[in-house]
Amino acid sequence: MTTRPTVEPAIRVRGLEKSYKSLHVLRGVDFDVARGSIFALLGSNGAGKTTAVKILSTLLKADAGTASVHGFDVATRAADVRESISLTGQFAAVDEILSGRENLVLIARLRHLEDPGRIADDLLRRFSLTDAAARKVSTYSGGMRRRLDIAMSLVGNPPVIFLDEPTTGLDPQGRIEVWQAVKDLADRGTTVLLTTQYLDEAEHLADRIAILHEGRIIVDGTLAELKQLLPPAKVEYVEKQPTLEDVFLSLVGTNE
Repeated sequence: MTTRPTVEPAIRVRGLEKSYKSLHVLRGVDFDVARGSIFALLGSNGAGKTTAVKILSTLLKADAGTASVHGFDVATRAADVRESISLTGQFAAVDEILSGRENLVLIARLRHLEDPGRIADDLLRRFSLTDAAARKVSTYSGGMRRRLDIAMSLVGNPPVIFLDEPTTGLDPQGRIEVWQAVKDLADRGTTVLLTTQYLDEAEHLADRIAILHEGRIIVDGTLAELKQLLPPAKVEYVEKQPTLEDVFLSLVGTNE
């Protein structure tokens, strides 16, 4: 009898702790993120989500515990971790004076990649921004800016990407555009760790969801597993009504 080799998770966290003086932000956090999956770290403001991402992206040192990303320890192999990841913060880090294409070409050149123009054009096409490629980013909508920001983070094809509350401040249409972009990332094999405080965002996107509360993971599982934690729902006949999202999209459409 043969056994299948164990696939190492893209991200592994064990006993992670972080404090700021008397404020204990992380109190022994454990979780794994499978390769090519979307993992949502869900929690309210101040739960410690951004602190966890900063530690995993080598921007901050943990007080205790271990973490590895793409097989590299974040404390002892920080340079290798940085080569393997990309981080998109809560606000789009794009240059408004440049066009969308110029932003992408600039990042490709800074990373010393061959044929920056081709890389830029491929990403513009992938994120449905080709028609706006020559426009200054200052004319972009919030959803377009965020999509461009995610596209910029993918220059060089990092295997792991961190999205820290990527839809903060976006309107409903912009949020849906970003959701589709995130789904496309996972479909192409990119591992996504997503932090969010929006329940519907985690429900729409994540393969697994961990809820971070007061510095600890209080539950970690698939959406179906999390729903089983509640008593069975009472079945009643209710006529289905259109949601606000259905009404919004039917009126304004899904195109820019």
